[in-house]
Amino acid sequence: MTPLEPTARVAVRAYVLLTLTALGWAANTVLAQLAVGEVSPLALVALRWGVVSLLLLVFARRSLRDDWAVVRPRLPFLAAMGALGFTAFNGLYYTAAHFTSALNMGIVQGSVPVLVVAGAFALDRVRITLPQGLGVAMSLLGVVVVASAGDASRVFALVLNPGDVLMVCACILYAGYTLALRRGPAVSAFGLLTVMATAAFVASLPLLAAEWASGKLQWPTASGWLIVISIAVVPSLLAQAGFIRGVQLIGPERAGLFVNLVPVFAAILAVVFLSEAVEPFHGVALCLVLAGIGLSERRA
Repeated sequence: MTPLEPTARVAVRAYVLLTLTALGWAANTVLAQLAVGEVSPLALVALRWGVVSLLLLVFARRSLRDDWAVVRPRLPFLAAMGALGFTAFNGLYYTAAHFTSALNMGIVQGSVPVLVVAGAFALDRVRITLPQGLGVAMSLLGVVVVASAGDASRVFALVLNPGDVLMVCACILYAGYTLALRRGPAVSAFGLLTVMATAAFVASLPLLAAEWASGKLQWPTASGWLIVISIAVVPSLLAQAGFIRGVQLIGPERAGLFVNLVPVFAAILAVVFLSEAVEPFHGVALCLVLAGIGLSERRA
């Protein structure tokens, strides 16, 4: 992994990349809603990583070739990252949506930065300053605000169900993937992503077979293919590459905090593309998340 460079210019570059990453992942939530009835969940997982792998092998093969001598000894490690951080996470995420509400999913997803910070302290003894801790808490509060639509009573009325358990498992996997990026080889983001995306596609094939055996497989319709390609290019290819580079620049515990922008951006995109109503709590949540990131990064 490239050494972290704590200069202002590098930090700003990381902030821009990670903000765009969160926007790309937020687009995935809108596209996932549009995918209902157009393609089955596990077919979507397999096809998205198949398309990403194909694109990377065509357009990023030079990066992979240049990085291969360093990547090859770490293939098992990178394959596990792709299988767990991409395939397993996506499979659990889409399956959880069948058993729990968007409210529950939004709140549980806000645990990713907390898990990353806790993991960084437990595994690497990374010191967490008071401003960083307060920043994580403030940004998590922003997630709760947007997930609960500004109604605190909805949070207290939550009832845990199997979907929530699946979401917790998914968040643990992605937090682990984020921390593992620190231990990845010192190569380009696209070189890393090519190996992990290919591993994710291979790992998704048994899940696809299981969906077919259960009789629930639905191949994409014409609209479904447009959704698959959009998901492959934006949240899977561009956003993942941006996140990998962001982690390389400022570290996983700082980069992970930007994940809390995802539900806020998702709410905004839902207003634009799904004609959902814009509410005052959207602005409050965005201010809380941004203030939390700003507070956390002030001392960093």
